[in-house]
Parts: sequence; structure tokens; C-alpha cells
Amino acid sequence: MIYTPPLARLIEQLQKLPGVGPKTAQRLALHILKRSEDEVQALARALVEAKKQVGLCKICFHLSSEPTCEICRNTNRDRATICVVSDSRDIIALEKTREYQGLYHVLGGVISPMDGIGPDQLYIPQLIRRASQPDVNEVIIAISPSVEGETTTLYLGQLLKPFTKVTRIAFGLPMGGDLEYADEVTLARALEGRRELD
Repeated sequence: MIYTPPLARLIEQLQKLPGVGPKTAQRLALHILKRSEDEVQALARALVEAKKQVGLCKICFHLSSEPTCEICRNTNRDRATICVVSDSRDIIALEKTREYQGLYHVLGGVISPMDGIGPDQLYIPQLIRRASQPDVNEVIIAISPSVEGETTTLYLGQLLKPFTKVTRIAFGLPMGGDLEYADEVTLARALEGRRELD
């Protein structure tokens, strides 16, 4: 065994984080051990508090420590437009563009029969309720252009068309790419070039 057991356990836990392989986990663990005990305690407290206090907004299902998130509470946002994303990370990416001023709706994933995720596992009924309100003029579908994303986009388009105008972001994004990794300019152009679903 190369590592003492407590260090090995720390490395093992860090490897469970997305994008963290064995070498990165080792580097992070060794960095943590070099920090003062106060800094390590602050990190541990932040992890536990975030897990306990962060939940989902009751309106849009974005991450929030309040019952309603900051975006839904913001009275300056355009309430006639709802941008549908699969995950909260996509909201963060879109907000960085500073181009979109409407509201959001997080589905909680995409339709993926291979992974056992059907429409019933997503926040689709809540989206339909929101989209059917008379003050909503447009729903923008901003889901990553993968096979599952396309399936979800087409499914949502059919459900939402009776209630409001439905558009999708333009494909300034590569097929199979994720919104969270796109740069701000690409996302801004994709929002500007959105089109109505056929």
C-alpha cells in the first residue's frame, strides 16, 4: 500500500468527483493535507452546509438555498419567456452570456430510455403548467444537441406547441457537446439564432 489508510480514503473519495482521476485526486488530497486545520475545517463545513441547505427552487427546479431561487424572485426578469435546460449547470453557462433575461425551467435530465429515464422522471408536467399561463409568450428549448437531447427537444415541442410559441437555440454548439463547456460567445450566438420548432 502506497498511502496511509486515512490518505487513501481521502483520495478514494475525491476520485468520485466528476472529472477527477487518480492523479488529480492525489494532488488535491496532498494539497488539503498542507492546508491549516482551520482551512480544512472550513472546507468540510462548506461541503456539509451546501449539502444540507441547497435544494431545488419550487418554481423552476434550479439549485437554491431558498424555497424560490434568485432568478425566479428577480422582478426585472422577463416573465413572458422561459428557457428550458436539462441541468442547473446549463443555467450558469447561459447566465454568463448576459444575453438572456427571462426565466428558466430545469428538467432534471433528458429522456434516455437506455438509462431508464422517461418523461415521468423529469419536471415536464410542471413546465407544461408554467407554459400554459397566459403571460408566457415563448418557451426556448436550450438542451445540448445529443441524441437524448434531440429526443427530449422534439417531445417537449409537441407538448408545448398548443400553449405558446416554442423555439430552440441555434446550433452554434457541436453535436454531442454540453452547454456547460461552451464559451460565452458561442452561447450568445446560439440564443440570438434560435428558431421556432417545425
